[in-house]
Order: sequence, then structure tokens, then C-alpha cells
Amino acid sequence: MSDNTPPFSSPRRTSSRRNFLKKTLMMVPLAAAGSSTLVLKPQNANAAEGVSPHYVPLFFNNEEWLFLLQACERLIPTDSNGPGAVDQGALEYIDKQMELPYGHAGLWYMHPPFVDAKPEMGYQSKLTPRDTYRLGIKAVNQHCQQRFQKNFADLSAEQQNALLIELESDRLTFPDISGKAFFDQLLANTKEGYLSDPIHGGNQSLASWKLIGFPGARADYTDWVDKPNQVYPLGPVSIFSKRNL
Repeated sequence: MSDNTPPFSSPRRTSSRRNFLKKTLMMVPLAAAGSSTLVLKPQNANAAEGVSPHYVPLFFNNEEWLFLLQACERLIPTDSNGPGAVDQGALEYIDKQMELPYGHAGLWYMHPPFVDAKPEMGYQSKLTPRDTYRLGIKAVNQHCQQRFQKNFADLSAEQQNALLIELESDRLTFPDISGKAFFDQLLANTKEGYLSDPIHGGNQSLASWKLIGFPGARADYTDWVDKPNQVYPLGPVSIFSKRNL
């Protein structure tokens, strides 16, 4: 997380999530034809137009998908600012990334020795992103079973938030994976999916770009170069010309 990004547990981030905590994220898991894999079916009244309700995960199993549904909604919730990570398809983005070279750490140097080092020294873990999710979700659910006799997805919003704060602050860690390393991976990918071009699976209605005033892949806006600190008047456009006016 960058120095200027408020932590998950900060008052700014907590207050922005509070509106969501008054609601219930209603999810109806449907079995895909011929498969036991769950599909995403958000029943949120604020769900973004254009987000597919029938996406079938490629990498994550049922238990992992339910974890992501709840955890990602806690990190970037649907609130008065607009659709959140789940509504915008960030989960689809994360799932697709696990099947690409990124998920397999195919573009990184992944040979020993594996040592603790400063962030500027680059990625040091022996775990690929796929391994991080698989081990991290399993460890968190096992912890929740021991502590609450429930999986993470079945906990109250307050309990889920408290556990995410423990992970972020590294107060909750596991033999096979650092709690903070898992949280950092989850948060980074959730933000990527929320802010990405829709071509990658997330940000399906360009709501995040509209929220921050990013014009996207517009061909030409040189007439706006000499107007600093003024809001750009046109909505964003994606690589494939999807628009949010």
C-alpha cells in the first residue's frame, strides 16, 4: 500500500464503508450447468449495469469465491459514491489473472534463495499469486472455524472487518503464509480490478474512472491541456469504446 493511501483500518476508509455495513450483500450462488462451481449473482439494487451475473470462476473454487465476494466488498464497497468492487467485476478480473502468466508468476524470477528484503528489492516470496490466494483463503477460513465455528463468508460485517484489519496489521499470520502478505495481495488486486480497463474484466461500467475524473482512452483532448484544475466535462471511454456519460 502506498504511503498516501489510507489503511483499511483508517477512519477515512472505515467511514466510507459504514454505509455499506448497514446493508446486506445479498448473493445467490447458482450452480453452473454441469458444474459445481458457483456463479456470481449479486442482488444489490445498486449493481452496475453491464456486469454479468453469470460469470463462472476459472480458478477459484466455491469456498474461495465466497470468501472473495465478501472480502472484496469490504475493501471497496458499494455506497453513496457508486458501485463497489464486486458490482464492477473486480472478482472476475482477479480470477482471470490467476490463469494468466501473472497468476503463475511467469514473468518473475522465482528461484531460491527466498529471503526477507525491503520492498524496493522486488518480489521475494516463493509463493505465486495463485499460491497466495489458495493458502491465504484456506488459512483464514480455518482460523475462522476455530474462532467462530464459521467460514469468513458467514461472519458478520463487523467480524469480517476486524479480521481484515488483523491481517493488514500483521497481527494475524499463519505457518505457510504471512497474513499481511495475503492482505496486500488481495487489496492490490481488488484495486487493480476496480480501476482497470473493462477489457481485463473489472470496472465494467467505468464507474471508478468517472468517480476520479479519468477520461480513459479518448483519442484527443489536447484542447483541455491549458485548463489545469478544471473538471474534464466528458465521461470516460474504454479501449473498446465503452462509455460512461
